[in-house]
Amino acid sequence: MFDLINVVQGVAKLPQALIRDKRLENLWLLPASQTRDKDALTEEGINRVIADLRTKFDWILCDSPAGIERGATLAMRYADEAIIVTNPEVSSVRDSDRIIGMLDSKTVRAERGERVEKHLLVTRYDAARAARGEMLSIDDILEILATPLLGIVPESQDVLKASNVGSPVTLNNANSAPARAYIDAVRRLMGETIAMTVPVERKGLMDRLLRRRAA
Repeated sequence: MFDLINVVQGVAKLPQALIRDKRLENLWLLPASQTRDKDALTEEGINRVIADLRTKFDWILCDSPAGIERGATLAMRYADEAIIVTNPEVSSVRDSDRIIGMLDSKTVRAERGERVEKHLLVTRYDAARAARGEMLSIDDILEILATPLLGIVPESQDVLKASNVGSPVTLNNANSAPARAYIDAVRRLMGETIAMTVPVERKGLMDRLLRRRAA
């Protein structure tokens, strides 16, 4: 099976490396190498591959590795838009802030004096923990990153269950809260106006009883 590095190095042509998803007929995947040195990737090679992909697809999603290493730099280099995925931890938000700075300076569009449209997707949000001050609130994150909010994906066991069976949560349990949040985020990215719902702390029966007794 061929991968992105094979295509960049000229060992394989793009159609030989693309894999059609068995569940979604309009989705094709270009695998990255899990074993070879990522330094084999070059800006020129990535540019050629993306230019070729642009002639074949309406949307090209480059899934960047976490952090600000070379892989992330190459993924954002030729981007028209960027989805900054963060969670409500200080370290994650700090990394996201650095990524935003790089999008405004290290991309081809930025070097041409143009703008990379940025969207913020907050994942693993737990309203109860945020209320207790154990993680950042949505307002905290927006104040730090100053980027339009695309969606809020709540912390949920449904994501872990889907991962364990090797399926996206949007397919494994389309009615779950995280699946609906992802679907709404995609609709907003496509230009639809979808109301943003911030998950709230859920009070169980015991919490309500204890509050009544305290009152």
